[in-house]
Amino acid sequence: MFTGLIEGVGTLAARDTRGGDARLRILAGSLPGFAPPAEDVALGESISVNGVCLTVVAFDRDGFEADASNETLALTTLGQLPIGRALNLERAMRPSDRLGGHLVSGHVDGVGRVLDIAFDQSAPDARAQRWRFAMPPALARYVAQKGSICVDGVSLTVNGVDAESFEVTLIPHTLAHTAFAQTRVGEAVNLEVDLLARYVERILQAR
Repeated sequence: MFTGLIEGVGTLAARDTRGGDARLRILAGSLPGFAPPAEDVALGESISVNGVCLTVVAFDRDGFEADASNETLALTTLGQLPIGRALNLERAMRPSDRLGGHLVSGHVDGVGRVLDIAFDQSAPDARAQRWRFAMPPALARYVAQKGSICVDGVSLTVNGVDAESFEVTLIPHTLAHTAFAQTRVGEAVNLEVDLLARYVERILQAR
């Protein structure tokens, strides 16, 4: 389980195809726990990579390796990202951690796309940016204004939503400390809707 608060920005260093699967080599960058003094990075732990929960199968002081199944490669952006691409990284939360974002499982619901990036026109000197993303129509019912959504592993608040897209505001801190600084209009992004929305739907269906 994750919070959607990015702990570091890393880099996709290699993608080694193995049959239908792939072994990913990820440089940890600013993610805590790899550069000395080492913390408690361990084989088998979960790390969110652009919103996708991956299992560490090898690691060293520079980064880690993780296997991505054919389904993961097909249903997320991990099979398409170019080598050298910046990645949002977050280690799994501990029971004692503050939940500063929202509950994120690392199970991507669909792939969206950046439609527009603009500064807030209501304030000429505003530094925040308004981003609009296209989303699969099937996810629209889970996205609510002022609700939460996870985009490439980042917990964000929805400012506006319609049947095919939603809008969020990215503050300067988010832009400076995530891979959004390198994301451009037209690029694909991983989307995970709020877990609570899915559970509410399931409960209502059962009734």
